[in-house]
Amino acid sequence: MKKSKTRWLLSVIFLIFATAAALFAVYFLLPGTSDSENQNTHVVSSDFIRTTGFYFDTVVTITIYDSKDESLLDQCMELCRTYESLFSRTLSTSEIYRLNHGTLPKEGDYYVLSDLTADLIEKGLEYCRLSGGVFDITIAPVSSLWDFSSEDPHVPDPEEIENALSLVGWENVDLQGNLIRFEKEGMEIDLGGIAKGYIADCIKDYLLSCGVESALINLGGNVLCIGSRPDGTPFRIGIQKPFAEQNEILGSIQISDQSVVSSGTYERNFEADGTLYHHILNPKTGYPFDNGLTSVTILSEKSTDGDGLSTTCFALGLERGMELINSLPDVYAVFITEDGTLHYSDGMLDTFPFKLTEESTNKI
Repeated sequence: MKKSKTRWLLSVIFLIFATAAALFAVYFLLPGTSDSENQNTHVVSSDFIRTTGFYFDTVVTITIYDSKDESLLDQCMELCRTYESLFSRTLSTSEIYRLNHGTLPKEGDYYVLSDLTADLIEKGLEYCRLSGGVFDITIAPVSSLWDFSSEDPHVPDPEEIENALSLVGWENVDLQGNLIRFEKEGMEIDLGGIAKGYIADCIKDYLLSCGVESALINLGGNVLCIGSRPDGTPFRIGIQKPFAEQNEILGSIQISDQSVVSSGTYERNFEADGTLYHHILNPKTGYPFDNGLTSVTILSEKSTDGDGLSTTCFALGLERGMELINSLPDVYAVFITEDGTLHYSDGMLDTFPFKLTEESTNKI
């Protein structure tokens, strides 16, 4: 029994690598079998089964602890393919791409959406309202000007940004059930600020419907737990230390049946003329937010909420972002300011054990 517990503890310490809403890393040096048909990788051990694939421009990992049914892993990846075919802004066959380029079927002046896409857009609009517009799903004309993955990234021409800003404004989206239209010609939608969280929730719902009670879903750093570890203890999730080399972690947090999502300036950025430009763009100016924050980590039941709130709270800044989090039930946050100070929302440390790797409890 003691040896089994030790092996289990070694197999569930995660450092989950990704560049998105949070960066985490998962380490398991265990033998696996490759599923060449769908190009996903399966790992099977005595303690868990896992599949890893690449969707939404990021690494997706699904780990199940209380079932050896590998068909569940295949179905999870099939769901990822389905969601990518709907929500991707860059995939030319996706529903969002066709909406943005005016090639979806229409009923009168409205484009016709699938149920899933309409649902995700509605959730995105809810966060536009909640944030007062600092989170804006119509940012696509501006975000498409910024290429943070280029070998030679550069600041867009100010005139191009100004022209693109005229097409940004969530209040100009008219969504009526499955029908949508834009009040301004040339408007586009980018659901990248909320899609991964939504997809993680959908995958969790599927696994729950199949009787899974212990699993981890990791979409490029958006981590969502199903239950806890098989022995009843919480999962321990490592949280990325901003701008650290070799994915050094800030600390670890223990969670059960919860979501952990981070947004930060360290995820995608470049430096030009001594200024750091990051991917969290202000829909009012077209440039990255400059408010003294380095990252925001959200703990919530739903990963959709974690995704939307991590971006929203970063955009609002420390004071207003913390005020928002403290007004919401069962949602907690850790803000890190540029001086390395950690700021916790009300009840955060009482609800979730958070162990820093540093000796200090409020600064890194």
